[in-house]
Amino acid sequence: MSCRFVILMGPPGAGKGTQAARVAQGLGVIHVATGDLFREAMANGTPLGKQAESYVKRGEYVPDEVTLGLVRERLGQADAAAGAILDGFPRTVPQADGLDGILAQRATKLDQVVYLDVPEAALMRRLTGRWTCRQCQAVYHELFNPPTRQGVCDKCSGELYQRPDDTPEVVRRRLQVYLDQTAPLLARYEEAGLLVRVDGEQSPSAVTESVIQVLRG
Repeated sequence: MSCRFVILMGPPGAGKGTQAARVAQGLGVIHVATGDLFREAMANGTPLGKQAESYVKRGEYVPDEVTLGLVRERLGQADAAAGAILDGFPRTVPQADGLDGILAQRATKLDQVVYLDVPEAALMRRLTGRWTCRQCQAVYHELFNPPTRQGVCDKCSGELYQRPDDTPEVVRRRLQVYLDQTAPLLARYEEAGLLVRVDGEQSPSAVTESVIQVLRG
């Protein structure tokens, strides 16, 4: 493997969480997802976990310095020596600057940034196709796991409904926020010659293979 520290980027619905886990396993490096770091630190009651929890409970954005502290701790552990696939991080320019500093302290640097490129229409189909049972909370998807009868739960015959965050209006807004946030990062990594785009509309296994092929050079 020629790459050691890699960022996997992509909009909501691109499948980056699934792909990051698969690619990390395929390359024998760790998968670092900031959401997992928050949950683990909060569950363990670490100082940074307590800081993060105070923001999470209020539904507020966790400050960059707390997120960077958790990433610094994780990349300082023994199993990170071989490298890491970073999933969901960095999301802001200050986080990207902080990551550069963390890696510089380790006398290493970022090797590659892979962006899962999926057209907005495909993202909308993926993200707005989810339906939930009002009674038993079973989850279905119009494309990937449809119910036998439209609008009716297979398990309990309850009514299926769309959660507010799965409606087209909210999904479109989520995508726009992501694009606004990440556009400066994409430009930054493209200018640095680190950015590679992979077709995220392929089958999941084909996406995994494409990403691994890119990283193996």
